[in-house]
Amino acid sequence: MKNSRLLVLVIAGLILSPLFMNAQIVVPDSTSKWRKKTMLNLNVNQASFSSNWKGGGINSIGLNTMFDFKADYKDEKQSWDNEIGFTYGFVKNSGQGFRKTLDRFFVDTKYGRSLNKKWDLFGSFNFASQFYKGFKYADDGSEDADLISDFLAPAFVTVALGVEYHPVEYFKMRISPFAPRLTLLRNNNGRFDAVDSIAPYGVEVGEDTRFEWFAFQLTADFDKDIAQNLNLKFKYLMFANYETLEGKTIDHRLDVMLNAKVNRFITVSLGGILLYDYDQDDAVQLNQAFNLGFSYSIQNYVDKK
Repeated sequence: MKNSRLLVLVIAGLILSPLFMNAQIVVPDSTSKWRKKTMLNLNVNQASFSSNWKGGGINSIGLNTMFDFKADYKDEKQSWDNEIGFTYGFVKNSGQGFRKTLDRFFVDTKYGRSLNKKWDLFGSFNFASQFYKGFKYADDGSEDADLISDFLAPAFVTVALGVEYHPVEYFKMRISPFAPRLTLLRNNNGRFDAVDSIAPYGVEVGEDTRFEWFAFQLTADFDKDIAQNLNLKFKYLMFANYETLEGKTIDHRLDVMLNAKVNRFITVSLGGILLYDYDQDDAVQLNQAFNLGFSYSIQNYVDKK
């Protein structure tokens, strides 16, 4: 019965979405110093087979969602950039429980003071975590699983001071010689042994927090329409603790997303995440996703080409 109700909701969403998913609404406001943009993506995939289907397959349903809100203020000397975003996705295969495929939320705010047209002094605050528990599943397809993450486990809080370089509107780079970070691992009582039995995510078992006071951080953001109806975004982050500074302990994260607008209602996106964090794993972690679905955005300014 649960699966039937879920399927009905998904079908209803697919039928009703075109009524309000107008791809993009632009309402220019030349009198405001605020630039605001809200974006929502919804992607659904489903497959089902009759009991005598000889081609093979498994009944499944999946959903990916993304929400992003930006509000940026700028005058001659000051700027204040704010962003809130989350992604969440799951897949439900017949005979298995729900398994999440995406799970992240973050808040980023930055105050800047202009030095010249291309450089600012800035101070920023960033928070990132996930909503729900994450598991590492057995390779044999069974439901045997080990807990590897949870709400606020881990969570990262970073305060950064430095300079920002913005030579063009679609590219920004922040250089922060001073970027202390707090890693929070709620209920770190040995339940994350599948990550590390001594210090999962760099937080010693029995402790809930780890402070890295003396650290360097660099971030780069690119967001541009590289062709008609084709947008490329990437975010890069590098974090280095001065106290443990060596090549293998420097964290790197690269998020890349390519979005193509098929028509007024439909978008196709291909993206991936490359993550290296020695406190999580001594190898590079990769995440890749392909989505076909609805996209909606509303903003009070016109994008520059």
